[in-house]
Amino acid sequence: MLSRVADSLYWMSRYFERADHCARVLEANHNLMLNPSKASIEERWHRITENLGLGPESNALEPQAAMIELMADTANRSSIVSCITSARENASQVREEISSEMWERLNQMYHEVTQMAAQFRRTREIDVQRIFTNVREGCYRFYGVTAATISHGEAWHFIQLGKYMERASALPSFLDAIYSTPASLDDLDWVGVLASCSAFEAYCKVYTADLKPARVAEFLLLDAEFPHTVRYSADQMQNALRAIAHPANDGSLLRIERIVGKLCSSLAYAQIEDIISREFPKFLASIVEQCERLHGAVHEAYIDYPIQTAFEA
Repeated sequence: MLSRVADSLYWMSRYFERADHCARVLEANHNLMLNPSKASIEERWHRITENLGLGPESNALEPQAAMIELMADTANRSSIVSCITSARENASQVREEISSEMWERLNQMYHEVTQMAAQFRRTREIDVQRIFTNVREGCYRFYGVTAATISHGEAWHFIQLGKYMERASALPSFLDAIYSTPASLDDLDWVGVLASCSAFEAYCKVYTADLKPARVAEFLLLDAEFPHTVRYSADQMQNALRAIAHPANDGSLLRIERIVGKLCSSLAYAQIEDIISREFPKFLASIVEQCERLHGAVHEAYIDYPIQTAFEA
């Protein structure tokens, strides 16, 4: 596969997952952030919005204004509309590698969110719930047609790699924002945390409805079977990289294998009691750092490799 094709598939998937993550977090916290009953709500909301891509200056914004900026501001590269636009731009570069159904679903989402953003710029009014619903349902459709309408070969594995790289990077940062003030959270807050990862029902099947901070952290970090957890994402990245491995040179392969293997092992054998009893933020930061290193190694091996490596392959 050409490096530019692999790069476009990878970033198409990352940007799409970024938009999905942003929409889920905003939707789950929509009602909570407007509830002024607890002093910690505002502080946690500012940390969440900063994590989603707003700068520290967003602390001066009202919650509703910050949410709208994260949804509809085309000047913000982390907004939902910007991420969907970037995903579509990358998809347009590889139309021959994706199915027509994938393009149709992505194109439909692009027009829906950009029209809503344009309407907001004209009228300063926006139906936030409609955007949440359109993005959530659009993501389900896109992921479904992607799994059903393309061969699960190299292109598929780069799409999977991008999707789970973004998920494994975003979730620890989100949890860091949440667990900065865990003592002030009640059951409704923890429902919102799980809903941000589409995980409430799955969590209840494992732990019933006993919403304990340690159990929520354990599920979202270490569960091996639910798709919106860090461990599951790391395992899927490892599977994708093993399937892609053959075109790269040996040195690059060994580096990638070491990084992803260490990440998977750190999650497979971790105990939540040990993680929390030590420095929880450092553990979360280490996951993000390992994902960044893995991203760099993948880019070096498959995207930005030396010309002589291409001739050897």
